[in-house]
Amino acid sequence: MPVGLRMLQKVSSTRAFAKVAPRFIPAMDRAVHRLTGGKVLLSARMLPGVVLTAKGAKSGRPRVTPLACMPEPGGGWLLVGSNFGRPGHPAWTANLLAHPDAEISWRGESLPVRARLLTGDERAEAWRAALVFWPPYATYQARIEREIRLFRLTRLP
Repeated sequence: MPVGLRMLQKVSSTRAFAKVAPRFIPAMDRAVHRLTGGKVLLSARMLPGVVLTAKGAKSGRPRVTPLACMPEPGGGWLLVGSNFGRPGHPAWTANLLAHPDAEISWRGESLPVRARLLTGDERAEAWRAALVFWPPYATYQARIEREIRLFRLTRLP
């Protein structure tokens, strides 16, 4: 594993990162994504990422959220609702629970998707894969009481 990636994983596991990152990473990603016509997502230089557009759980209005993702064999994506290890579930997870049909921008292409909350054995298997993909998720889970939500996105025709 490259030294830079190892250092990034260490930094991203800290409580200080959990306090600061949610304030600047999504805003920076949204701005760069908009300016480049959906072709660039800065945080995707560290981890693969999508920009999720989902209806707000209460408002029904489009909510745009840049997220790290884990591409899966066969063309799906796994989204991890870690919220950087903060106590509450991220808002985008409530949006997907209320309105599972959404859209993602993936590598400059807009794709319709359906989200499904993973549970049971399917969640356990996906969680193991997520920990291999990004080990700091274990640190996030260890410092909170809630179970981190995992969603599988599948492309719609």
